[in-house]
Amino acid sequence: MRLTHDVILAQQQKLLMTPELRQAIAILQMSSLELSEYVRNELAENPLLEEKVEQEDNAVESQQETENNNDISEWLDVFGDNDRDKYDAGVNYSAEERSLENFVAQKPSLYEHLEFQLHLFSTSSQDQLIGQYLIGSIDQNGYLTVKLEDVAQHLGVSLEAAEKALELIQAFNPPGIGARDLSECLILQLKQYGKDSDIARQIINNYLPDLARGRLSHIAQKVGAPVQKVQEICDLIRTLDPKPGLQFSGGEIKYVTPDVVVEKIDGEYVVIINDFNFPRLIVNNMYERMLKQADAQSQEARKYLEEKMGSAVWLIRSIEQRRMTLYRVARCIVDLQTDFLDKGVKHLHPMTLRQVAEMISVHESTVSRATTNKYMQTPQGLYELKYFFSTGVESSEGEDKVSSKSIKHMLQAIVAAEDPQHPFSDEAISQQLQDKGIRISRRTVAKYRQELNIPSTSARRRY
Repeated sequence: MRLTHDVILAQQQKLLMTPELRQAIAILQMSSLELSEYVRNELAENPLLEEKVEQEDNAVESQQETENNNDISEWLDVFGDNDRDKYDAGVNYSAEERSLENFVAQKPSLYEHLEFQLHLFSTSSQDQLIGQYLIGSIDQNGYLTVKLEDVAQHLGVSLEAAEKALELIQAFNPPGIGARDLSECLILQLKQYGKDSDIARQIINNYLPDLARGRLSHIAQKVGAPVQKVQEICDLIRTLDPKPGLQFSGGEIKYVTPDVVVEKIDGEYVVIINDFNFPRLIVNNMYERMLKQADAQSQEARKYLEEKMGSAVWLIRSIEQRRMTLYRVARCIVDLQTDFLDKGVKHLHPMTLRQVAEMISVHESTVSRATTNKYMQTPQGLYELKYFFSTGVESSEGEDKVSSKSIKHMLQAIVAAEDPQHPFSDEAISQQLQDKGIRISRRTVAKYRQELNIPSTSARRRY
């Protein structure tokens, strides 16, 4: 074997991920709100980008703003007695200051809510001191995270005083706050609701795992009570809140804005891309003229303008390509799921990414990105685009498959209509679905039931 150095010419094909291509892929995956924020950031950074403003739209918006300000003034005249004198005195307010959004009350946090009750019900400065320390040691779920012995030692008070302060806090709203474990949290809630009993305490302290598995007969045998009584108490325990602190941990409500709107007009479904939230982009005419003047700028200035011009043109092209891709994917979904749009979830057809990709002649990954984090407003409600993609189960009546989501919908209907004292087993549900022409096994029924968080037969049984 002879080792030599040779020069070989070979031809290869490679896909290079240029920055522009990465930007186009990222834009395709963005939702309407994300793209709106991204476009506004680009407007701030790229001087060659400009927002296209329609004169007619500005006139309409100005008229609407004037009407809104008049409406706000009328409402303030009715309800804003404290500020009416300021308006009468000639004080000028901007439209932002007059916005009704400034009058929305802020929800108090858990700690503010507890401290308010502490100042209302505590009787001594020592209770205030210990109570504030305990409130600061409660986590977002509402549980106390420190030991009373450590609290007493740190504050230099007696253990009895710390226990007294904790009892005071545990009587606050929401019920169950300040508990040291789940059992204490549930018992505190039963006390405040006036539903506490020896049997309930036994179940909470010793048989919560059995309660979760629906082993009511076993619990009834252990506590020595009728199974009907045990079931009544277990139903009550299930209504309790295991994390009472989360009632005050929620932030502002976030609403979903649909990226695609489907409406039925004259018997046909029309697809509308909801791209009205972000501005229309154009290239600034002044900078475009400057680029056409070859000797008017220095080499560095011209290089900068050319770079920004390429970025602006590519961004506009990527947004338009995203709009067209999203429209084609949504149009394909509407065409394949017309029965769903007409009749509901029960008539949802199985559909895969590959099937849509082949119909619009793109790669599966493109369809996946186009349907990620995007929602469609349909006559049947608001759905994520990914919702329409599901596997199918063979039908005994023909070659057409039945969507797994459609089967889950039928499974929920069967369980909702069953006799609570004699619930259907997975085998019985499987047989009912087979009677409807769906080839499905008992194990598949059990799998779908678990995905729907439907308890087992024994757990659903009512005595």
